[in-house]
Amino acid sequence: MDQNLKRFYNICKVNQKTQNKMIDIRTTSIEADRFYHIYNRGINGGNIFKSNRNYVFFLGKISEFLVPVCDIYAYCLMPNHFHLLVKVKSDFELDSLVKVQNLDKAPDKGLHSPHHIFSKQFARIFNSYSQAFNKENRRHGALIESPFKRKLIASDEYLINVIIYIHQNPQNHSIIHDYSKYNFSSYQSVLSHSKTLLKRDEIIELFDTRENFILSHKKTVDLEYEF
Repeated sequence: MDQNLKRFYNICKVNQKTQNKMIDIRTTSIEADRFYHIYNRGINGGNIFKSNRNYVFFLGKISEFLVPVCDIYAYCLMPNHFHLLVKVKSDFELDSLVKVQNLDKAPDKGLHSPHHIFSKQFARIFNSYSQAFNKENRRHGALIESPFKRKLIASDEYLINVIIYIHQNPQNHSIIHDYSKYNFSSYQSVLSHSKTLLKRDEIIELFDTRENFILSHKKTVDLEYEF
């Protein structure tokens, strides 16, 4: 087995205490140029996606509101929860967006401050999606838990593991027999040549080749996450 493949099958153990530490977005802002695993679920574990149209609409909101503040490396939308792997834009890019939205005039505290632009964009996704979902399903009230969960990714090894974990999620939850066939994860998009919101080239570079990307997903990744 060559060195590249060994790297995937001998991923070093990370400090779980550090990786699993939850940080409340209400007290700590997300840092620029860092990778985060973002995940969340419906209120009390209830479904937040009921039709293909719901999934497509949510992805559209990610493209509209998140892509300006971060790069998307992986995603998976499940009936009652979702996972995203993102890399936050640079300080310069975030500052530019803050000025466009006039947030530089906001007080330097709270969820609406310039330092919380990422969280503000996420709130816009939740609000827009929840309003549409509630109208369609004739329901009222909050749909998605708040604040959203996140974990800082501090190593390339853990980054690779999270990508694999996110893509394997539908199979791990018995939604589908083969994760690679699931329509609402980024796995197929990484391997295709169609237009995508993903940083496809950067993702493949992490795995060295497309072949290694596919092969590395054959191993089981079991990460502990609590909603």
